[in-house]
Amino acid sequence: MTPMRILLVDDEPDLRASTAQALDLAGFSVQDFAAPERIMDLVSFGFPGVVLTDIRMPGMDGLTLMNRIHDIDRDIPVILITGHGDVQLAVRAMREGAYDFVEKPFSSGQLAEIVSRASDYRRLVLENRVLKAAAGQADDLEQRLIGRSNAMIDLRRRIRTIGPSEADVLIVGETGSGKEVTARALHDLSSRARKPFVTIDCAAIPAALIESELFGHEAGAFPGALRPRYGKFEHARGGTILLDDIASMPLDMQGKLVRVIEDRTVTRLGSNEAVDLDVRFMATARVPLEAEVEAGRFRADLLYRLNVVTLQVPALSARREDIPLLFLRLLAEAASRHRTDPPELPPTAVAQLAARDWPGNVRELRNAADRYALGLGEGLGAEEAPSRLSERVAEFERREIEAALAAHRGNLKPVYESLGLSRKTLWEKMQKHGLDKSQFGAGSEGEGE
Repeated sequence: MTPMRILLVDDEPDLRASTAQALDLAGFSVQDFAAPERIMDLVSFGFPGVVLTDIRMPGMDGLTLMNRIHDIDRDIPVILITGHGDVQLAVRAMREGAYDFVEKPFSSGQLAEIVSRASDYRRLVLENRVLKAAAGQADDLEQRLIGRSNAMIDLRRRIRTIGPSEADVLIVGETGSGKEVTARALHDLSSRARKPFVTIDCAAIPAALIESELFGHEAGAFPGALRPRYGKFEHARGGTILLDDIASMPLDMQGKLVRVIEDRTVTRLGSNEAVDLDVRFMATARVPLEAEVEAGRFRADLLYRLNVVTLQVPALSARREDIPLLFLRLLAEAASRHRTDPPELPPTAVAQLAARDWPGNVRELRNAADRYALGLGEGLGAEEAPSRLSERVAEFERREIEAALAAHRGNLKPVYESLGLSRKTLWEKMQKHGLDKSQFGAGSEGEGE
């Protein structure tokens, strides 16, 4: 079972050090901080841990920190450390949502008991969210993958179906669309949820080191290998391995990965002994891998072994109706992180959000929310949105035709058939909106009809 994380905040160095040591000896995983500001970078919805904070500190006090945390997730237990004169204040704070308080001076046994209860409570909260997700109820998954569009409803449904299985999964989606969030949700819904979730960034590991990083090595396997070392595959035994941006993996390593996925064994560098792996593989890709196979940049046999199930994470451009709701959620989180009140979002700004393109998807939208929360993005960097209904309808029509042309690479027949138009009507609308089929891959005259 993965231990709960304990975030400890106290501006008194001696007390902080002794408290952290006592919790460490009691078996907890503790991170301690002299000031509360960094806590907000670590806390998120679904955070697997407990916050223990002094109630009186310069700058942000414990009560303000508690309220900021509860703006993100109301069910994160916050335990307050109080002085003798703060007990009444702590009791009032408990009415407002604090989990418990401990009065100075306190014994290590007393503190460990309170933290243990809070950890058990948090564990039950997270387990209940997973069970609700598996039952298809409004739950943690609704918070992680926000959206009311049909594409997002279908994605959440498929995650709930596939998550509890042992099937390997290929997750395809544009940069910043939420592929890793999807993979983590699948892991958390599985029987492996309490085992490691190991992310391997295939684009970030140098080619000269990738084999050692993944497979591990024995002492003396190469110059500098002074002692044996587990690779990331072994580290994840019992859990899930996410191969992020799998298309960037070198071809020679792809061949070795095929064998690992097929046999579920790994052999360290410098060893002849295979080690059994009990893991589930997931992989992400920014583009459909079939095109990479055709181009000779990706092995077909690896694709066939990875895509037992394929999930498509929709881009924001495919679910524009979700953008305002998602932005408001990201704005609230940004305001909490930056310790500001969420600014008002005027109706014109909402229209701009849905109208503009977001090539960076959720990641870009999150950055815009951060800027707006800090008062740096009043215009959201968007062009003025159409105000008249006729202009909005025309803009919607242009985008739909443009999307269909892109999907069919400028071939007009499947476009006008899919949109329910005659060829003449489609041609007139393309002329009206300044769209040319050659922009989408179709050839010159006579082609793409």
